[in-house]
Amino acid sequence: MREAQPMSPAGRRIVAAAEELFYNRGITAVGVDLIAEHSGVTKRTLYNQFGSKDRLVATYLDERDQRWRSLVLAAVDACDDPVESVTAPFDALRTWSENNTRGCAFINALAELTDPSHPAYRIAANQKLWLLNLFEELATTAGCGNPALLATQLLTLHEGALATQPLPLDTLSAGIDLARALVRAGRPDPLRA
Repeated sequence: MREAQPMSPAGRRIVAAAEELFYNRGITAVGVDLIAEHSGVTKRTLYNQFGSKDRLVATYLDERDQRWRSLVLAAVDACDDPVESVTAPFDALRTWSENNTRGCAFINALAELTDPSHPAYRIAANQKLWLLNLFEELATTAGCGNPALLATQLLTLHEGALATQPLPLDTLSAGIDLARALVRAGRPDPLRA
């Protein structure tokens, strides 16, 4: 994530317009002319603020990532039980999904931006790795066996629920139920201890 730098009001309008347009229409389908028009600035102002479309895309994803991580960590912190905290990112996803109906912006970015050296690609990939590492850390704290495998399974369920979000299916509820079952199965049986 980028260092916290104050953004001008014009910069905030540009990022807000870019987020709406990139998320709803796709990164490659949206040009800087359209972003400038929607944000009420000139192209020159856009380039003065961000330098390039690539940096604007990276800023959009970075800001989105910061909001997502804050929501997830708040959901984890709200859990009193370490076992429940393992599936807290799914609860955060339910809240997040109320206003994000076109799937995952990070998966969408990875599909559109195939160059691993693109700054936005790195942000999107790191967001997924962060969630995988968080699942593993939470599973370890909860005493689950094989936390690395469980983390991979939970990430797969989480991403599947995101990818199918635009469809008229309730894959998130099914994913949450399966995630909780996996966590319970990964916990040692106190009667056998």
